[in-house]
Amino acid sequence: MPLKVGIVTESAPGERRVAMAPQAIAVLNKSGVELLMEPGAGGRAGFPDGEFTAKNVALLPRGEVFSTADVLLQVRSPGANPECGAADIARMRRGQAVIGFGEPLTALDADRALADAGVSFLSMELMPRITRAQSMDALSSMATIAGYKAVLIAADSLPRMFPMLMTAAGTVAPAKVLVIGAGVAGLQAIATARRLGAVVSGYDIRAAVKEQIESLGARFIVLNVETGGAEGQGGYAKAMDEDFYRRQREAMAAVLAGHNVVITTAAVPGRKAPVLVTREMIAAMEPGSVIVDIAAERGGNCELTVPGQTVEENGVRIHGPLNLPSTIPYHASQMYARNIATFLKYLVKDGALNLNPEDEIVRETLVTHNGEIVHPRVRELLV
Repeated sequence: MPLKVGIVTESAPGERRVAMAPQAIAVLNKSGVELLMEPGAGGRAGFPDGEFTAKNVALLPRGEVFSTADVLLQVRSPGANPECGAADIARMRRGQAVIGFGEPLTALDADRALADAGVSFLSMELMPRITRAQSMDALSSMATIAGYKAVLIAADSLPRMFPMLMTAAGTVAPAKVLVIGAGVAGLQAIATARRLGAVVSGYDIRAAVKEQIESLGARFIVLNVETGGAEGQGGYAKAMDEDFYRRQREAMAAVLAGHNVVITTAAVPGRKAPVLVTREMIAAMEPGSVIVDIAAERGGNCELTVPGQTVEENGVRIHGPLNLPSTIPYHASQMYARNIATFLKYLVKDGALNLNPEDEIVRETLVTHNGEIVHPRVRELLV
C-alpha cells in the first residue's frame, strides 16, 4: 500500500498557511505517496480544493485524515500551537509521523506528550544548515517573508516616504533605515528597504556578514565592541553574555538616534531574544520614528515591545508583530510546502518512511520516536 500523507486545516488561532500547496505536489510525484487532505485546508492561503483534487489529492474529513495518514504535514505542530495543539495530539495515533514547526527546544511539555502518544515528530526548526538540506530550510523561507513584511509595516507606519523625490515642491529626503541582525530576515529587510528607496544601514555582531550587507547597497555599521565568537553552530548568531549586550547597547544608542526606522531581527534558536534597544535609546529617537521588532515572538529585541501589539513611547511607534509569514499566506505556504515536500521525498525510500538515525538530517530533526524523546539537545533540556 502507498504511504498515506495527510494535510489538515491549521488549528492555531490566526494561522492562514497550509502545509502543502498545489505547486509543490510535483516534488512528490515519483515518491509513491498518496495525499489526503481536509476540505478547505488551503482556502485561507488562497488554494481552493479544486487545485488539489486536480492533482489527485483525496478529500477526507479532518478526523479521517488524522486516523488514516501515516505521515501528517503541519505548519504549526502541537508545540507551536499551545492553544489547540493538545486536541491535535489526541487525534494522533501510535506509529504515526508528524512533520512541522513545533518549538521543540522550548515547548518541552508538547515534546513529552508527542513521545507519550508514540508519535515520531520531525521538527522543521531543527533542519541542519548544510548544503544537502538547503532546499528543506523552512526557517529561512519564513524569515524571508518576515523581513519583507516588516519593511512594509514600517513604510505604512512612518509619516515620511521612503525614497528621495525631486518635486516641484522641493526635494523630499529619503528615510533612513537601520536593520539590526543580518540573518535571512535582516538581509531581506535590507533589500526591501533599498527597493523602496531608503538609505539603509545594517548591523550584526558577526563581522563575516559585512560583505553581504554591503552587496545589497547598505552601509555596514561598525561598533567599538569585541564580537569574537559571535557566530554559533550552523551560521546562527550565538547567545552572548549580558556584559556584551550592555556594551553593545551603549554603542548603539547614538546610531539609533540618526535613523527614522529600526527593524530588529536578532534571535537565537531556543533562547529568549536579547534586548538591544532600551527605553533610553528610544527616547533619543525623533518623534514619528518607527521600530518593527521581528523578534517579538521570542520576547523582542526592544525593551518596550509588547508581542502582538503596537505601542507608542515619546512619539516613537513600536510594532511587535507575531507570525508575519501568515500575513502573506499564499507565498509563505508555497515556499513552506516546497521545503516540507523536499524533506518528505528525502525520507521516503521504496514507498516507506525511512528514519535512519545515522543520517545527519534525520538525526538533527527527529525529536520523538518509539515513545521516547530522542533528540540530544531536547533531552539535555529535560534533565
